[in-house]
Amino acid sequence: MKWRNSLAAVIGAWFIVAPWALQFSGNTTAVWLSVVLGAIQLLSSAWAAYAKQSGGWKQWQLWVSIVTGVWFVIQPFIFSLDVAETWISVILGVITVVLHVWTMAVKEDASTDKTKGGHHAHA
Repeated sequence: MKWRNSLAAVIGAWFIVAPWALQFSGNTTAVWLSVVLGAIQLLSSAWAAYAKQSGGWKQWQLWVSIVTGVWFVIQPFIFSLDVAETWISVILGVITVVLHVWTMAVKEDASTDKTKGGHHAHA
């Protein structure tokens, strides 16, 4: 699970530098949103990666990163970014969402399976 959170943190770092790497730094609002939300994704994903409980539906850091991932999916359409910028943002946003939903689901399933397994063993 930690590798998924760490990968999402790296994607957050990418969104911090994306305005200059993808050359949309002339759009001030898009730049600030990319930098600020990229930093939020970086910090929340890194925090989730090093948290004792690394998963589950109740871990707020994962939900924060899911929100930033969704934002990066819709951002290029709001700011009319070019095709390459749009694809990169959409793909990395979707990857972020998938990684965190996967992390939350695996933790939930693991705890549910242990409970069921332990209950059946005693029956």
